[in-house]
Amino acid sequence: MEKLYAPWRTEYVSTHKTKIDGCVFCYIANHPEEAEQLGVLYSNEQFFVVMNKYPYSPGHIMIIPNYHTDKLEDLDSDVWINISLFAQKGVALLKDTLNAQGVNLGMNIGQISGAGIAEHIHLHLVPRWMGDTNFITTIGDTRVYSSDFDKIYQRLKEQADKYFN
Repeated sequence: MEKLYAPWRTEYVSTHKTKIDGCVFCYIANHPEEAEQLGVLYSNEQFFVVMNKYPYSPGHIMIIPNYHTDKLEDLDSDVWINISLFAQKGVALLKDTLNAQGVNLGMNIGQISGAGIAEHIHLHLVPRWMGDTNFITTIGDTRVYSSDFDKIYQRLKEQADKYFN
């Protein structure tokens, strides 16, 4: 995939860890003191909600269980039920805060299904807007984002407690 020059991202890239050893999701779950730097919007004893560092669209968030597993079938049913309930709240957050006109929900379980981090299951919530895709993704293998990651994080973080608590 081609990259577009985005100089406003220099501060983000230069102030964040470039490599996390082991499972990045377990790292996030085990380092609540770094929650803001890691893009965490909400966390509890079962799971956390985090901005996707490599979003499909601006505001793309994920709900990730604190339990390390690559098998949905091994996840405690109560955790899965609560993740599902929080997915509803996450959809409302994205619609109300970012004016998303729709939201894609999904899980890619296993590398063969397209999971970028296959060793730890996670649920994607991807906000969508009319006309948010264009030819450049198809012919140029490039994505263009119209919004700054940190600004979107701050907008969502300001509203997250209202939706998740």
